[in-house]
Amino acid sequence: MNDTQSITILGSTGSIGKSTLDVLARHPERYRVFALTASTQVDLMLAQCRQFSPRYAVMVSPAHAAQLAERVHQLGLKVTVLSGEQALCDVSSDPEVDAVMAAIVGAAGLAPSLAAARSGKKLLLANKEALVVGGALFMQAVRDGGATLLPIDSEHSAVFQSLPDDPAAWSRRVEKIVLTASGGPFRTRDLQSLSQVTPDEACAHPNWVMGRKISVDSATMMNKALEVIEACYLFGLPPAQIEVVIHPQSVIHSMVQYTDGSVVAQLGTPDMRVPIAYGLAWPERMASGAEPLDFGTLGALTFEKPDGQRFPGLQLAWDSLQGPIGTTAVLNAANEVAVAAFLDKRLRFDQIHAINDATLQGLVPSKPNDLPDLLAIDQQARRLAQAQVDRLSC
Repeated sequence: MNDTQSITILGSTGSIGKSTLDVLARHPERYRVFALTASTQVDLMLAQCRQFSPRYAVMVSPAHAAQLAERVHQLGLKVTVLSGEQALCDVSSDPEVDAVMAAIVGAAGLAPSLAAARSGKKLLLANKEALVVGGALFMQAVRDGGATLLPIDSEHSAVFQSLPDDPAAWSRRVEKIVLTASGGPFRTRDLQSLSQVTPDEACAHPNWVMGRKISVDSATMMNKALEVIEACYLFGLPPAQIEVVIHPQSVIHSMVQYTDGSVVAQLGTPDMRVPIAYGLAWPERMASGAEPLDFGTLGALTFEKPDGQRFPGLQLAWDSLQGPIGTTAVLNAANEVAVAAFLDKRLRFDQIHAINDATLQGLVPSKPNDLPDLLAIDQQARRLAQAQVDRLSC
């Protein structure tokens, strides 16, 4: 890599965005930041602008953009501040951009991720919802635009690293993909006490440092359900060839079992800088800043099957994949509404699954043909899920 790569980071103030900037800061000769985007964290965005001097900084709302613009002007920074969804798409598709880190949480990241795909960028996908919601339409945009799609979720990055180099060989050589899950903070907690779980308890992940929404998803294992859906689209395998196993140590990030019975696994410390650095440098490798594994002190690696009573949401992955196209978008929208209600203390932890299941049962989506169709399904599902939340929280 002799040329400096220009990078846009969608969601730079989130956990993935901050880890990406940490990796970039270790390799200033290889990368420059073209644009940073965020939702509401003006102070952190300002600090990032001071350190990395992007050409553009995008805040989702005009009000937060105005606050940032005033402070950028006061400091004399040469950063152009923009706002709105179109600005997110513009900084993702700009001809000067080589790579886009898509790390906006939820369905909000779909439009700019699609813009990057259609523009043929190297797309580092940390936003699993783009595939869960976008599905076949998203993958078609990748193909039509000639984009290079690299998964950043630790599990999907591990699978990608464990597969043959030639994607044409995946379907005939691979028996199944095994996604590992930590089991979250409630893997051994008494089932009867799950109704008393607080948001802070659900966000206290034992192995990973993550945002609040994805931490709750890990506690319910809905994150793994979404990852099953994502894996089907990323790797072109049917749902029956995707398996989930609980691995509490989070050292083996996922595995590929081949038709001859052999298994190839990717191991590493539970640090998101590892898959981020792999995606940024691909097809090379570079230092991530993560601590290497010490096999002398590693200890035992254990595995167990997921408990369907403890994690009922996991099965919704296979259920939604068997439904009409767009059903996975319904599941994602319902879960976002339910998790937000739980974090706002309007819903019990054990009621999240009830909202997701009821929304799936209550909405059969029409086949989506484009992004507006997908967004319409998303909004339908949110309205239905919110009505369910309102009934339960009365």
